Order: sequence, then C-alpha cells, then structure tokens
Amino acid sequence: MTNKDDALALDNQLCFALYAANRAVTARYRPLLAELNLTYPQYLVLLVLWEANREKKTVRVSDLGKRLRLDSGTLTPLLKRLAERGLITRQRDTEDERVVTVTLTGEGVALRQRASDVPGRLLCGTGIDQKRMMALRDELRSVLSLLEAQGEPSGQ
Repeated sequence: MTNKDDALALDNQLCFALYAANRAVTARYRPLLAELNLTYPQYLVLLVLWEANREKKTVRVSDLGKRLRLDSGTLTPLLKRLAERGLITRQRDTEDERVVTVTLTGEGVALRQRASDVPGRLLCGTGIDQKRMMALRDELRSVLSLLEAQGEPSGQ
C-alpha cells in the first residue's frame, strides 16, 4: 500500500474479505440445511456432537461452547431448540449441577446420515476444487490459531 488512504480502503481489509466470504459460504449452506430443517449454527452443534458420538465421548455444554467459540447466551437457545426437535438431550451432572452434558437422541444420530452429503453438495458447483478448499481451510485454521494465541488486543 502506498499511502494511508489505501490502508483504509474496504477492499484492502482482511476483516471484510473474511466477513464477506463467511456470509457467502453460509448463504450456500442455507438451502442445503433447510432440507434438514436446520440453521447453520444448529448444524455446527450437530457436527461436534456427531464427532463425539463416533468417539463415544460425552460433551459438556461448556466444551461445546469453547469448540464452537460461542458464549452460553448464544448456545443455550440453540440447544433448547435442538432438544425441542428431539435431536438432543441435556442433562445436569448429578455431582455438580453447574455441569450440563449434551447427547444425541436416536433421531439426532439418524440425522447424520441425511446430512452426510451436505459438504459434497456445498463444494459442487463452486468451481473450487477440493484440494484448494482444504488448503484454504488449513490456512484459516493457522491464522485463527495465531490470533487466539495472542489473546485479546490491548486496545492501544
């Protein structure tokens, strides 16, 4: 960039490129997830739970929030709607009532099969080959790791 004005151009902002790409990808998911009667955040919750179910692991709500980078104010209503649909159950720990675990119901487990083609259908028609998409995913994970390792900005 040659001057200060260029630094403030919208198209030069990393944050805007990430924001716009996120919105575009989420928009592509919307019709695929509508077939499953799921929102994108609900789909993300189920992805974590399906993975844990395959590994026979119990998932705490707090761990789910950390994994998805969601606070409890956002996560709690999501889990409530999934429970109302009969896809998950929430249960308080008998030894520590502050701990709530989430498990899939039979219907939640079965939904995994119906959702299994979502990633492939998303990629199809984008013109982006799988190798390039995976390289982009890995690069974004690397950037995220670096940013999270630095912690919150100091506000200088």
